[in-house]
Amino acid sequence: MFKDWLGKIVDNEDMTRHDKWLCMMTPRLKLLRELLRDDGVIFISIDDNEQHRLRQLMDEIFGQENFITNIIWQKKFSPQNDAKYFSDNHDFIIVYAKHKYQTGETTGWTRNLLPRTKNMEQRFKNPDNDPRGKWSSSDMTVKRVTPKDIYPIKSPSGKTFYPPKGRSWSISQKSFLKAVKENNVWFGTKGSNMPRYKRFRTNVQEGIVPVTVWLHNDVGHNQNAKQELKKIFPESETPFSTPKPTSLIKRVLELSTNKDDIVLDSFAGSGTTAHAVLQLNKEDGGNRKFILVEMEDYADKITAERVRRVIKKGLGGSFSYFELGDPIEMESILSGKNLPSFKELARYVFYTATGEEFDESELDEKHQFIGQSKTHEVFLFYKPDLEYLRNTALTLDKAKALGKLNGKKRLVFAPTKYLDQNYLDQYQIDFAQLPFEIYKMKG
Repeated sequence: MFKDWLGKIVDNEDMTRHDKWLCMMTPRLKLLRELLRDDGVIFISIDDNEQHRLRQLMDEIFGQENFITNIIWQKKFSPQNDAKYFSDNHDFIIVYAKHKYQTGETTGWTRNLLPRTKNMEQRFKNPDNDPRGKWSSSDMTVKRVTPKDIYPIKSPSGKTFYPPKGRSWSISQKSFLKAVKENNVWFGTKGSNMPRYKRFRTNVQEGIVPVTVWLHNDVGHNQNAKQELKKIFPESETPFSTPKPTSLIKRVLELSTNKDDIVLDSFAGSGTTAHAVLQLNKEDGGNRKFILVEMEDYADKITAERVRRVIKKGLGGSFSYFELGDPIEMESILSGKNLPSFKELARYVFYTATGEEFDESELDEKHQFIGQSKTHEVFLFYKPDLEYLRNTALTLDKAKALGKLNGKKRLVFAPTKYLDQNYLDQYQIDFAQLPFEIYKMKG
């Protein structure tokens, strides 16, 4: 339904490109915000043509105060020599929180630190067998000229050192002598090198604060993504034209998820997000779950098929694939066209009204009972017949026929009612008129 409606709008020749873009994105972003947890975050990849519009729209929907950052991703590693003005080598990844964490609050999104790399860990060694463990060394000079911090330092081998021209020692002479006494200065294995600080691994935080420029050698680029997809689909020349590299999505997941979180990708494309979730779960023992949404006709043969193949090739995990049935348009109940079956409408109104899972085994069409939520028994007076809808109302007899109360109120959907509020209260009924009040209980 949404896609057909959207198509009619964006095909309108009187609308500007900006208006069409807003019509496409606004309802989707509002829905995605509703689906986010209070401590959730959204990452959106966008090119330079639309990123300024997206920022304005996100400020309106999420609130400017919840803007996190605008990441630059180097999507290409070589310039395009045939570019007209500039070679377009990057995209943006715009990040907003549903609610940005503030000091002292109990909710709100806070980013994770990135894992330390193997190269970072290799910098830490222990050549002097210091009992405090591995350490790395750092420069003891700073780029400033402070006369009192320019003093001679004699190494164990007898060599005397001064800071290079235009620099000073980074600490006072008194602090330096204390550092030497505490074995926090390194002069090299022979004691004849320029002094350097010892920085112990135990004093270094376990992660890395992320930066806003993501280079291709860190998170991958478009060519990586195509090569990756080619390995998964060797029988196809170009199964998908614009995939994202798994390493890019893994970076997003490392920053934004805990091991048991749910990840939603509403524009699933070639299925990179699911691939990245499964890969990260295997690496860190996580139990992240993914939900992919794809409206195009390649959803099964590319998006879902990619997930099937990477699972079989060793990533493990499982998933279920579903196709949406015919849309339920509330206007059709008024017009009598394309009326859904009783079960289809029951499933729709129960979940939409209560936010809880519909249990088909509880359905009792004969008695109009469609299930019970935590707070209500739910009833639906409906048949896919226009004459029935025109002549059916919640009456006193129908209210009595609902049966004995079991401690829960009744939520009753019907085209209309012939009971006043006193009778509704007497029989503990919350009435919801079809099709207008389907959202009566939720939210």
